[in-house]
Amino acid sequence: MMDEEFVRRRQWLTGEELLDLLGASNLIPGPSSTEMAIHIGHQRAGWKGLVVAGVCFILPAMLIVMACAWAYVTFGALPQVQSLLYGVKPVIIAIVLQAIWGLGRTAIKNGFLVAIGLLATAAAAAGGNVLAILLAAGLVTVFQRWLKQCRRSGNFFALPISAKSLMASAPAVAAMVPISLSGLFLVFLKLGAVIFGSGYVLLAFLQADLVDRMHWLTQAQLLDAVAVGQVTPGPVFTTATFIGYQLGGVRGAVVATAAIFLPGFLFVAASRPLIPRIRRSPIAAAFLDGVNVGAVALMIAVTWQLSRAALVDLLTAAIAALTTLVLIYFRINSAWLIFVGGFVGLVATRWFAG
Repeated sequence: MMDEEFVRRRQWLTGEELLDLLGASNLIPGPSSTEMAIHIGHQRAGWKGLVVAGVCFILPAMLIVMACAWAYVTFGALPQVQSLLYGVKPVIIAIVLQAIWGLGRTAIKNGFLVAIGLLATAAAAAGGNVLAILLAAGLVTVFQRWLKQCRRSGNFFALPISAKSLMASAPAVAAMVPISLSGLFLVFLKLGAVIFGSGYVLLAFLQADLVDRMHWLTQAQLLDAVAVGQVTPGPVFTTATFIGYQLGGVRGAVVATAAIFLPGFLFVAASRPLIPRIRRSPIAAAFLDGVNVGAVALMIAVTWQLSRAALVDLLTAAIAALTTLVLIYFRINSAWLIFVGGFVGLVATRWFAG
């Protein structure tokens, strides 16, 4: 859509410039689509353009998701809504599986990265700290590239690689952490500052922080939030708006949205002068290779966890399997599949009830 709007129709950018901005957006944490809009705004109109483009890209999605969150909080307990979500949740699992399939084929470039991915998946499934997993995957890949270059130059030596850092996990919290706007802001600020790759990686962090550690959400509520973030226009990161409204009303929605998108503005502003150097750096390239594989591993682990809440019987398992195949082989717009899943959920629950 950006290529059509800004390159072909308005001719604000050349195709090469758009690709440069896409590469730059992939080098920094945060939602790539939003950061692309911020980059284009800065290139077109300087610092004012940076702010205006980013805000205008986020605001419509935030308002739509906030309206959905209000409806969910107000009517979510109604049988009809629960029936709708019964069919939507397995479709969401399928959408994430399709994202894992596409991202995995891009991220896993060789056998070493396969090994890193398997180790990171095992660490995540065992409850490893998500930040430690991503950092370790990136650093181990940097070390591997470094060793490879050393061997080529004739310096042969072995460097032991320990999996302990991957398995480091945050201490379990048995009781729910009190909810506050400042706490909400800090949680989503951290998420916006550390998440690389697809917006679906956000799921792993939300699961670790809001479900497992602080107990602010259940897995079912997290799936509902992801469903709304997926079916509405705009970046998947607007899932934060939905969760913020659930936890703190309108103020919570605004705080969570501002917090998760703020690092993107700052990273774009800071990285623009450094982009040419970063993109040519073999160390940065190796680190991102490892981080991207780690991100795919986190998505696999959290999808397994969420599937236990979404796939509750043979029908939901069949919906998920069929939707995954359709997404992979036919490239149908996922929004249509969500609507179909909701319709199947409504019909099936009424049929079984009757």
